[in-house]
Amino acid sequence: MSSLLKTLVELERLKRLERTGWTLRGLPNSTESVGAHSFGVCVTAMLLADECVSRGVKVDLEKTLRIALLHDWSEVRVGDMPRTATSYFGAETRKRAETAAFGDVVDQLGSSSNYKELYQDYEERRSIEARLVKASDVIDLLVEALALERAGHRGLDEFWEVTGQRNFQLDGVPQQVVNEVLDSLMKARTDLQIAPLSR
Repeated sequence: MSSLLKTLVELERLKRLERTGWTLRGLPNSTESVGAHSFGVCVTAMLLADECVSRGVKVDLEKTLRIALLHDWSEVRVGDMPRTATSYFGAETRKRAETAAFGDVVDQLGSSSNYKELYQDYEERRSIEARLVKASDVIDLLVEALALERAGHRGLDEFWEVTGQRNFQLDGVPQQVVNEVLDSLMKARTDLQIAPLSR
């Protein structure tokens, strides 16, 4: 089997790998897979980047989409670790594990790929593209939470707490675009008349 095919076969498992955050909150299995989330992040990142470009900001759309596509590849090896796992393992241990797993996934493709560089960019938020993808990661989470709440699920308040921590290392127009989307999400949630977050 070629190294390219081996990578494709391995990454294909992300389509069925559960997003554990929902499962831990009592939602049924198959609520969302990592692959479905990655699709949502890609769509969100593309729309955010296009909106920034339309307002005069230079954004490399191909780079944005590449980062969005690969940002969760490590999970095919380490699984989708929920936020609670970080409190047990520590953020640095988790980051080291995910970086090592990502490296093992892409190493079989040979040294010609720049996937590790893109992954490090995302992890360190070095570029505007990486920062937009991180914002997209959060926005897609909230879009899914909103959809679940519209379907009648409750007890998802903790996912919305990120709206109060909008530090994506963006400024100017990109931060404005992200804030507009987050504000729209919050308004849509308010319109559902869900009890406000406890402070």
